[in-house]
Amino acid sequence: MKLLKRTLLAFLVFLVVLIIGAFIAFKVITRRALPDYNKDIALKGLQSEVTVMRDQYAVPHIYAENEHDLYMAVGYAMAQDRLWQMDFLRRVTQGRLSEIFGESFVNTDYLLRLLRYQYKSEKILLQSDPSVVEALQAFSDGVNQYITHHKRKLPVEFTILGYKPEPWEPVHSLNLIGYMAWDLKAGWSEIILEEVRQKVDTALYDELLPELEHQKFVVYPDSSARSLSGMMSSLLLESGKLEKLGADVFDASNNWAVSGNRSVTNMPLLANDMHLGLNVPGIWMQMHEVIPGRLNVTGLVLPGQPLIVCGHNDSIAWGMTNTYVDNLDFYEEKINPADSNQYEFMGEWKEFNTIIEKITTKEGRMVEKELKFSHRGAVISGIKDFPGKTVSMHWVGDEPSNEMQTIYLLNRADNWDDFKNALRTFQAISQNIVYADKSGNIGLYCAAGVPIRKRDEVIAILPGWTDEYDWKGYVPFEELPHLFNPEADFVASANNKTAGDDYPFHIGTWYSLPGRFQRITALLTAKEQYSIDDMKAIQLDQYSKMAEDYVPALIDAIKDVSDMTDTEKQAAEVLKKWDFNMNADAAAPLLFECIYLQTIRNLYSDEMGNALGARFKANTNVSRIATEQIWLKEKSLWTDDIVTPAVIESFSDILLKSFKETVDSLIKQYGSDVLLWQWSKPHQITFSHPLSKVAILEKLLDLNRGPFPVGGSFHTVSPYSYSFSNPFMSDHGASHRHIFDLSNWDNSITVIPTGNSGIPASPHYCDQTSLYIDGKYHADHFSLDAVDKNAIYRMMFKTGSRDE
Repeated sequence: MKLLKRTLLAFLVFLVVLIIGAFIAFKVITRRALPDYNKDIALKGLQSEVTVMRDQYAVPHIYAENEHDLYMAVGYAMAQDRLWQMDFLRRVTQGRLSEIFGESFVNTDYLLRLLRYQYKSEKILLQSDPSVVEALQAFSDGVNQYITHHKRKLPVEFTILGYKPEPWEPVHSLNLIGYMAWDLKAGWSEIILEEVRQKVDTALYDELLPELEHQKFVVYPDSSARSLSGMMSSLLLESGKLEKLGADVFDASNNWAVSGNRSVTNMPLLANDMHLGLNVPGIWMQMHEVIPGRLNVTGLVLPGQPLIVCGHNDSIAWGMTNTYVDNLDFYEEKINPADSNQYEFMGEWKEFNTIIEKITTKEGRMVEKELKFSHRGAVISGIKDFPGKTVSMHWVGDEPSNEMQTIYLLNRADNWDDFKNALRTFQAISQNIVYADKSGNIGLYCAAGVPIRKRDEVIAILPGWTDEYDWKGYVPFEELPHLFNPEADFVASANNKTAGDDYPFHIGTWYSLPGRFQRITALLTAKEQYSIDDMKAIQLDQYSKMAEDYVPALIDAIKDVSDMTDTEKQAAEVLKKWDFNMNADAAAPLLFECIYLQTIRNLYSDEMGNALGARFKANTNVSRIATEQIWLKEKSLWTDDIVTPAVIESFSDILLKSFKETVDSLIKQYGSDVLLWQWSKPHQITFSHPLSKVAILEKLLDLNRGPFPVGGSFHTVSPYSYSFSNPFMSDHGASHRHIFDLSNWDNSITVIPTGNSGIPASPHYCDQTSLYIDGKYHADHFSLDAVDKNAIYRMMFKTGSRDE
């Protein structure tokens, strides 16, 4: 018995030691990549010492004597906080996700390789200004020295996924800038419409097309048939996988600037918030880069490249919004029956350029994929087998441009002319870029590659055997819409229609609804002068112009109904008294959003069928625009429910039906007392890490933050958007908020949704999240005095080398 007791005791001791050892090992693995922000580091090849000061949010302020040293230090400092994210984004651009995530990403990699990021980047690198190339090389050297120094102290994601990062190269940074150009919105909007055209008659189809001539709220007011549903669904699926991983691109955004005449400081104020997926690590890192007397620029960097994408230097400030240019077209190719590698063009057979790509998977399999390219671009019908049809794609990302050169020059611009000159090579990403300078000027420029081509109507697939619909070049830079010191003393954009009907070139079709822009301009004309607090109030505004426009028709539809239940009467009263603010704790926003989605379902599903109707609704570009046109007219052929052939329903009938169905649904979820319903009960946001899909990892590593109850919606200036296919969990919003005061840069304020560190164990992993959710900001220190006074961490990069 004593022997048994000793054995059991020894086993328990062993088990406890094992558990303690495992716990210690786990802690070491999760914390080993945490940087010591106060530790000096020697870098091989550094020419002079570099000082780095970080504030309470670990924002690095980097002071160097020359560009080489600055960008080497930027590379090392960025890798300290974001190395795994940098490598992840690099793999996105190279189509190498299957190597770390497995076979389910083979088709995603196939799509990404068809986009040829690196092919274009290598050409750009050869043609770039030597100063840009040197900056990218120095940055790469800094990243690689970090990797060398930390071979045994890599971020925990590398251990979990079982791989190590490869050396960084300048071309990888160019890839990341190129990736920002990928936007399928215009293409898939037109293809979902082509699906609908196959299903419904011409009169119904025509009502879905955007009536651009009726969109009067423009950014620059004075600037003068075949079904492919299977293929497109696959394109959407693979793009959706990237979005869920936090690897999406520019979406909606807001920006504006007021002149000194409209500012309490007598100098311009500029505000910007770009809307992207809200994940962790966040897409942006805050950074301040200084070469005394030569460069002083601060703002947002995209992890993996060294330049400030949006921000300000000591002379100018700038910010971006998506222009929604139609810069992607699909073409059906006629294939030579005698040679499948040839396609017809202008009466002659041309050869496809064919490449065999080998995709390695985490499981150890090698998958071969054939990539084909016409003279216009990639053949994308191979994403999914599509018998009898070959479809190629022409998109602006395949065309010559140099966005890295633009950003490099923006970082150094002193005035409007420098700003414009920088934008000349900014073609693939297509942004409305707002401007303000220390001389008191404000402006806005449509920096975009706008193709010149025949555009008779919204056509999904173009005939590829003729040059009739080929691009004939781009709108000349000088003829792109722009504003400089307008009489209104402010400029603004919010992804709405770019230019008026008198503008001679077609720019876009699938703009955002005008409500955000209308609300911004209303607020910017509501008073004579504005302060930073006023700019904050606008950025955080959750008043819905869309609801203001839509609710009157809803009230009219239900006002004379005599057989309402008590809960329906209470719901109707809540809507009547609503002030159209999308407050998180209010019932009216929840009612409105649910009625809105139910109205979309009731309008289209009977004619389209449930499957196509769901896809149509999920394509928010199309469904939002079509529904707005119907709602504001209050009449449409779509209102007739074909399930009830003896009755021709009006739009009021549809609204009443949607109202009653919504109330019934909400009673089942939240009870019959409408005053207890709250928008924030279903409308919440969780900032998710790509690896958090594995529940045990999320628990052990504390990868996610949230859920947080939030207000707003896709139609408010302060947006917490949601996918129509997954209401109402928010997944998009402001990826940052910046307000710049040109009278004193140190008065500028900023916030990002997460934090500067991408390491889950870091205290700076999500240390700005509470500020962001609560509508607060932190100081954006710029002067040396302000930076020094607020420094919490100090370190130096020193000349020499470090032995490992």
